[in-house]
Amino acid sequence: MQVPDGFRYTGEHEWVQDAGDGLVRVGITDYAQDALGDIVFVELPAPGTAVVPGTACGEVESTKSVSELFAPVAGTVTARNDALDAAPETVNGDPYGEGWMFEVRVEDAAALEDLLDAPAYTALTEG
Repeated sequence: MQVPDGFRYTGEHEWVQDAGDGLVRVGITDYAQDALGDIVFVELPAPGTAVVPGTACGEVESTKSVSELFAPVAGTVTARNDALDAAPETVNGDPYGEGWMFEVRVEDAAALEDLLDAPAYTALTEG
């Protein structure tokens, strides 16, 4: 299982990457995509949507189940990965790269420090 350094993680298995200029990119972790199985559909928040940490803002559907996508930080969605509409399986093959889901302009950058770092997320998933 991949857990890259330099990312932050949530207990709900989302990752957050600081994209600079007050923006973060969000996706689901390798652990999450593996647990879900073959991803066949994603529903992502639209640009302009206000998100609140820990609240559902989308869905990821696989051949096994449907799981909610949770906002890891407070802010406003600035972009979504429209390429996933045609190729949701990209999340399975590249969850930390081309499989990103949406970007958020963060209200409070310090909130990123409250998320898990790679060793803490690894401990969560192995525990």
